Amino acid sequence: LSESGVPQLVQPMIWDYAADLDVEGKVHLIEKYRRCGFSKVWFASAFKGATGVNQSLTLIGHHLKNHLQWLEVASSSPADVLEGIALTGWQRYDHFSVLCELLPVAIPSLAVCLQALKNGGYSEKIKENVEKLLGMSNLETDTFMR
Repeated sequence: LSESGVPQLVQPMIWDYAADLDVEGKVHLIEKYRRCGFSKVWFASAFKGATGVNQSLTLIGHHLKNHLQWLEVASSSPADVLEGIALTGWQRYDHFSVLCELLPVAIPSLAVCLQALKNGGYSEKIKENVEKLLGMSNLETDTFMR
């Protein structure tokens, strides 16, 4: 890869939507990319649509845990390596599948994930800020929103 010149033309994106992603493994992967000459990498997470082909409601806690783990990867990596993070929101798994987790039911998850990334973590104060922003009285992250 180094000799091909590719690392000067592109930036790799590391995708993982798991709530229990392998933080140490991702850090090692970033180190491998750096040794190949890539100076920057991107992360890709999901705020909705990555937990089941026919999922209709968004389990916020799953996506929040994923983002908190990506923050761990970022803090365990060299400070200058992360170019950005793409928050994906999958609508369907393929063109023959039903739609899953439509955007309106996933707005609370998007808000929680964005605030966690913006603030470098998640706390009761951040939860209260999200509730205020969305006009909600009780944001549930460990069960499905009612």
